[in-house]
Amino acid sequence: MTSYIGTATSRVDGIAKVTGAAKYAAEFNAPGLLYGSIVTSMIAKGRITRIDPSAAVRVEGVIDVLTHENRPPMADDDNAYKDEVAPLGSPFRPLYDDRIAFNGQPIALVVAETSEVARFAASLVRVDCEEEPHVTDVNRDAAVPVKSPTNPFEALFAPPKTRGRPEQALAAAAVRHAGEYYVPIEHHNPMELFAATAMYEADGRLTVYDKTQGVQNVQRHICSAFGIEPEDVRVMSPFMGGGFGVGLRPQFEAVLAVMAARALRRSVRVVLTRPQMYVLGYRPAMTQRIAIGASKRGTLEAITHDAITVTSQHEDFFRQETGWSGLLYTCANASYAHKLAKLDLPTPCDMRCPSAATGVYALECAMDELAVALRLDPLELRLRCYSERDQNNDRPFGSKALRECYRQGAEAFGWNKRNPEPRSMRDGGDLVGWGMATGVWDAFQAPITVRIVLSANGHAEVACATSDIGTGTYTIMAQVAADMLGLPLENISIKLGDSSLPQSPVEGGSWIAVSVCNAIATTAGAVRDELLRLAKQVPGSPLANIAPGEVALADGMLVGKGDPSRSVSIADAMRHGAVDRIEQEKTTSPADDPARAHNTHAATFAEVKVDDELGVIRVTRVVSAVAAGRILNTKTASSQILGSVVWGIGMALHEETLIDHRLGRVTNANIAEYHVPVNADINDIKVIFVEEPDDSNPLGVKGVGEIGIVGVAAAIANAVYHATGRRVRDLPITLDKLRL
Repeated sequence: MTSYIGTATSRVDGIAKVTGAAKYAAEFNAPGLLYGSIVTSMIAKGRITRIDPSAAVRVEGVIDVLTHENRPPMADDDNAYKDEVAPLGSPFRPLYDDRIAFNGQPIALVVAETSEVARFAASLVRVDCEEEPHVTDVNRDAAVPVKSPTNPFEALFAPPKTRGRPEQALAAAAVRHAGEYYVPIEHHNPMELFAATAMYEADGRLTVYDKTQGVQNVQRHICSAFGIEPEDVRVMSPFMGGGFGVGLRPQFEAVLAVMAARALRRSVRVVLTRPQMYVLGYRPAMTQRIAIGASKRGTLEAITHDAITVTSQHEDFFRQETGWSGLLYTCANASYAHKLAKLDLPTPCDMRCPSAATGVYALECAMDELAVALRLDPLELRLRCYSERDQNNDRPFGSKALRECYRQGAEAFGWNKRNPEPRSMRDGGDLVGWGMATGVWDAFQAPITVRIVLSANGHAEVACATSDIGTGTYTIMAQVAADMLGLPLENISIKLGDSSLPQSPVEGGSWIAVSVCNAIATTAGAVRDELLRLAKQVPGSPLANIAPGEVALADGMLVGKGDPSRSVSIADAMRHGAVDRIEQEKTTSPADDPARAHNTHAATFAEVKVDDELGVIRVTRVVSAVAAGRILNTKTASSQILGSVVWGIGMALHEETLIDHRLGRVTNANIAEYHVPVNADINDIKVIFVEEPDDSNPLGVKGVGEIGIVGVAAAIANAVYHATGRRVRDLPITLDKLRL
């Protein structure tokens, strides 16, 4: 029988996507559908003193203008607006009152018969505000330490505890390096705009098609905000054109669409403009200070890592930026600190590989600078400092093939041909630089529920409320189900992205693949057990005295593992059992394994070429070697790493959100002036998956969605130094910063 797990299987939803059959949130229609256009604030802080919608409502086709003065009732309690990944503080609620917390805040919604009329009428709404002094630039002295965690979720992001005597060890170290590293605000910019279509039914129930990474998270949020019973709101997101973390939290397009639908008893669609998406969330700007002390032979004696990151005035968003060295490098003396700069901006949010993409950037640049000070090869330094234990929690790793990532990546790149002296390698008029860096990310698994319905005709439907945010979840679910049920791939149907389906967490953190696929295996096991019970009822059954663990499903049969001749077809078992379908629904939780650390690892090697006269930087080669357990689909997993590397190139050389601090407003809130890599910026990228057996879950799987970006920006920054002899510590690295 064909085995699908571990193969380069094409997307099962690929045809639907390329033919347009796949529908996104703004493509679902309803009779009499109305369109909402958002009016946003032009100040960064203050209050609304007057809203005059009269000119807008006089426009033919305008149905209503909703503001804080005439909206439907909303909950008063902060807790009603909490969601699955909400940080500490008071979540933002649109059109709630007259307060303005950030520039670009939604303050009115114009609802009209067409989107064009709604947009035009929105420009006619007049708003008077009482402006207050605002702060959108970081003041180090005003930054406050992150608060102590109050629950296990928050504890994941608290800085690790100090170990040893880092200050004394740093002062006594034979070789020291200290540096400050800066990452600007970055925005996700998924191709699909955020949108919600709230379909109002005659009985008052709602079906909401929303762009989200968690349909049940959005459903709970809407129910709490408006006091609606869960059975009266169904949230669906069958396809998503990119999220990268900004879709983890319920966003205001869904709240506004539901608000208007309830107020007008009509179906309403709200689609954000590209500039309006710049207030949904972002990777927070951060300044990191790292000091490292080492022995002359290149082992770490001390490390201190401090970070200041941006958050809003109303929520304390932070992630664990500073403790990654404890997972990568052996060091007996270490301290970590994290402060927040509270600004008059929207709350930041998770952006692909939050904390590791940024924290490891600073760490890996600092390690490269230490290698220069030691006159030691950067790869050799990392091998001398290699850690076999998670020092933050003093425990071994469940699996760690990072050494093999270093070896295979270096070999594929040709690292041994590197001349260590800066400016020593050339290609015509270009300076050539080679740099490398390590990557690390958590290997999470979350509780999740899967339902499988097997029909007598040999077809299986697999259902879970999880989302496919474009990463290939439909496909890997089908692959695992096909293997576990012994059916052809084309006999598997996947249902997801629907809040009425079995429970799922939001899709993020690279935890969905491992969680949902192991849940499929568990539920398929229950289907097998029920089939075996039926098969034993077949007259003269060859499986009469066999235990469930001794049979497998293959080629439409129940087959004895030790003796394949002992078999009963699925069709016969169900016919003799007088059933036409078998339904099983099981919840699978991660194994409790506090004694071991679970992480993915990577090694990135990058080549840059820098024009010696102009300073233009090109990334000409990247090799990414990744250890992430068993790879479910080598095609889609490779695509994930390729995309992550491209994003890392953008992080290193292109991406930067610019704010006019006089207005507190983003000045490049579009994808013409917010620079991202295009095809001409991308050259050869080689992805290597290193074999890494792992027993932390039955399938031996770890997520690959985020590990590919970690270390890429640092590898490029280190390569730029090697090429030019100039160290740029603030991203993005642009030609004006090189000053060649």
